[in-house]
Amino acid sequence: MINRQLLRPESIVVVGGSNNVHKPGGAVIRNILSGGFKGTLRVVNPKEDEIQGIKVFHDVKEIPDTDLAILVVAARFCPDYVEFLAAEKHVRAFIIISAGFGEETHEGALLEQQIIDTCNKYHCSLIGPNCIGLLTHWHHSVFTKPIPNLHPKGADFISGSGATAVFILESAVSKGLPFNSVWSIGNGKQIGIETVLEYMDDNFDAERDSHVKLLYIENISDPDKLLYHATSLIRKGCRIAAIKAGSSESGNRAASSHTGAMASSDSAVEALFRKAGIVRCFSREELTTVGCIFKCMESASDDSPLTTHLSPLNIAIVTHAGGPGVMLTDALSKGGMQVPLLKGAIAEELKSKLLPGSAVANPIDVLATGSPEHLGTAIDYCEKYFDDIDAIMVIFGSPGLVHLYEAYDVLHKKILECKKPIFPILPSVNTAGPEVQEFLNKGHVNFADEVTMATALTQIMKTPAPANQQIEIHGVDVPKIRRILDNLQTHPQTLPVKEGSVKDDGYLPPHLVHELLSAAGIPTVPEFVSDKKKEVLAFAADCGYPVVAKVVGPVHKSDVGGVALNIRNKEVLSAEFDRLMQIPDATSVMVQKMISGTELFIGAKYEERFGHVVLCGLGGIFVEVLKDVSSGLAPLSMAEANSMIHSLRGYKILKGTRGKKGINQHRFAEIIVRLSTLLRFATEIKEMDINPLLADENNVIAVDARIRVEK
Repeated sequence: MINRQLLRPESIVVVGGSNNVHKPGGAVIRNILSGGFKGTLRVVNPKEDEIQGIKVFHDVKEIPDTDLAILVVAARFCPDYVEFLAAEKHVRAFIIISAGFGEETHEGALLEQQIIDTCNKYHCSLIGPNCIGLLTHWHHSVFTKPIPNLHPKGADFISGSGATAVFILESAVSKGLPFNSVWSIGNGKQIGIETVLEYMDDNFDAERDSHVKLLYIENISDPDKLLYHATSLIRKGCRIAAIKAGSSESGNRAASSHTGAMASSDSAVEALFRKAGIVRCFSREELTTVGCIFKCMESASDDSPLTTHLSPLNIAIVTHAGGPGVMLTDALSKGGMQVPLLKGAIAEELKSKLLPGSAVANPIDVLATGSPEHLGTAIDYCEKYFDDIDAIMVIFGSPGLVHLYEAYDVLHKKILECKKPIFPILPSVNTAGPEVQEFLNKGHVNFADEVTMATALTQIMKTPAPANQQIEIHGVDVPKIRRILDNLQTHPQTLPVKEGSVKDDGYLPPHLVHELLSAAGIPTVPEFVSDKKKEVLAFAADCGYPVVAKVVGPVHKSDVGGVALNIRNKEVLSAEFDRLMQIPDATSVMVQKMISGTELFIGAKYEERFGHVVLCGLGGIFVEVLKDVSSGLAPLSMAEANSMIHSLRGYKILKGTRGKKGINQHRFAEIIVRLSTLLRFATEIKEMDINPLLADENNVIAVDARIRVEK
């Protein structure tokens, strides 16, 4: 619930205000005053008559009606203050700085719930408790520093942690990143990160509002809401980056499947961000660097690879120091971007305009003795004459011999003039501190380290556009899937309901697994299951040797020697049948036609609140040891499935290497989508593996699968 009184209050009262600006009650008043709040500021303190030039009220009963109240008093007093101010003084927005609520004790949680109930009863907005406040153009109601530069097109920053918000602001201010608003939501029980995004989405004005949103998230309470509004904002032209800190205990509990062991709440977050198009970051420096890149991308055209997520991105590097140019080239190349060779008549023409010894092949090295004019010339050629260049990166520092004001003024003008984005890398923040600061004061950002910047750009470029939210049925027989699963309720003997031993752990028998995959249109190898040797031998004779025999019963067949491959005659199959049936917990034997191909893996796990997390990767050692998998959130589109496949470290194997043909990637993606559609209509499925699928250039076939169900 976000209202006018919170965003544009005409009057503010600080309960617990102080003359001591080293305490929250004094610092918040200082910041409101220095921020130029144009409304009426009131202060309540029983022991003072005047605070920072403001006449003080000794009791909240004395104040006139007020829009917004900021509470900086002990937690135990807050519920009564909120009740009185809302009921008697018509306060309709609260910012509660105080800590000591649900984040600490059960008693504190009860106090917090009392406050929430009161705010909901009177339709009041509530920021906090346990926060640093709210910073907007209208009012600086925070008690911390730094106060960043505010600009309507600066970033909107929403944080679930007040202290972390301060550290992120410190990182951002040093880079020159401007902000439009800063929201510290604290415990966020009424207004959480999802609520703020919802408000920004519902009230978005493309001409007036910021197009950059930065998030620090400690808890995703409503994944669907976050997904919906983040996707909507990105489709309206916004860019969003986020850190998600911490993971739930569900990521640490033991699991009986490969997917269960690998999938966690963090996998769910990764999948959610991928589906929404949110750039995921893992540190404060990365988040603020991504924010600065977003600002530099504002000049990119609508069809630029920077905007359309097409790759590779072609970068020109202009530098006066060879080493940083090489390191930047290496980092960009590692991230899948191109630093193309510049040659021909135009390159030679550029070289003639630079100092002797300059290099133009890319990086363009104008030498340490190059002038500001040489810098401007190199940028002009990248902008006007090298048509294949998508963006320009400029590395320009100082060895301590010259002042850089003139060079940075040239860079300032080129950033304003050029249609191609220019990324300024100005490393001399100590030697040329005043020059860098003047450059930042003109509204620019700075990347002090070229490799950090390239790594952040890589993260942006590998983040896909928001996914299509419509379910792609692809001929999946949803009614049949539901009949199979609903029948488990009618005939519970097919579903063990007691967890514990292998036989009673909720795994479906092979024939039901086969039926579910068939209903989803996922091809499987012909198979037969029986505890009678004669029937197994008969099936093998019909399908033809060689065959594979697997024990039925134990979940991890390989661990107990429960798989026999490449059986070429009935005598060997007969002997293997006898051996397999001797394995503890064996109930029968499955026999399949032996096929070959590249081993693939698909799995899924149900995560509370998120739904099914789908994993894909290469099978065998790649999934068991290297854990080379990517994740998506069901239901998935073909575009999402293809993005998951392309993000695998072993993707080159799927494309084909050393003369070996690649797999049918389209068919692999289609099976991922079909599985995700099955799961969308089967929330009873909590874990499943299809491992391996065998793939070649023509087809992809499921060889072995396990499905665990909870009713």
